[in-house]
Amino acid sequence: MQNKTHAILCPSCGKLVSRRSEECYNCGYKNPGRIYSNQHLLKFFSGQMSYVQGILVTCIALYLLAIILNPAALFNFRGGFLNLLAPDFEVLIKLGMTGHLSYTSGALVKLPLWTNITAIYLHGSLLHILFNMLWLRQLGPAVEQMYGAARFFIIYTIAGIAGFLLSSLFSSFPTLGASGSVFGLLGAIVYYGRDRGGMFGQAVYKQYLQWAVVLFLIGFMMSGINNWAHGGGFVGGYASAMLLSYQEKKRENITHRYVALGALILTVIAFLLNIPNFI
Repeated sequence: MQNKTHAILCPSCGKLVSRRSEECYNCGYKNPGRIYSNQHLLKFFSGQMSYVQGILVTCIALYLLAIILNPAALFNFRGGFLNLLAPDFEVLIKLGMTGHLSYTSGALVKLPLWTNITAIYLHGSLLHILFNMLWLRQLGPAVEQMYGAARFFIIYTIAGIAGFLLSSLFSSFPTLGASGSVFGLLGAIVYYGRDRGGMFGQAVYKQYLQWAVVLFLIGFMMSGINNWAHGGGFVGGYASAMLLSYQEKKRENITHRYVALGALILTVIAFLLNIPNFI
């Protein structure tokens, strides 16, 4: 027998409503059934879309682009294993590296403000991108499960920006990488465990706080590590998670998804602003 029901889940609040409703009876969302005709919109507005895979692909694609623009990096073995396959600064600055540039004249120039976004997706060597992408692959799905995909991307973006802003206050070097955002994900998980409480929450809190401390200490043992970005990213992730809350306390809603979309649009615009660097 053909199913005659037209019930759907409201993309904003998740309550069961009629597909033909002009607005959700629970939250007032207008025409909740309209997005069900488009699978891409449905995934976005229902919170089924994951940002983790997109970030991984973007970071890898930009790293490969940097190598293509600077093929000499394939044969550059200066700096040892840590700097293996490292594109030169000129290419990375054109793509959107952030921080400060110092010149032989003594002048110190702050790179454009939007590079605090673009630099999150750029990496300076094979080991650099490998390390960050492995941690993103490990932590990203966990944060998406705890907070929802939209809040994950908001936290990831805010943490990366916060890390670079703090770095620019206390450091005078150019910088790049997703590690500030990765530390932000650690901060979000630490907040989740601490706020949730109970045996599970305490276990999560202790384990991920230990990881954050260990990774932070490792940063002091290696050269070329931006510990200011790590610290700022952790604080940014923790604070934004505290403001946004998590799924068990407050379900992800349409506002979170629009904010995440806004962050995504800002990211695209930031990269477009770097195009004149290649002209």
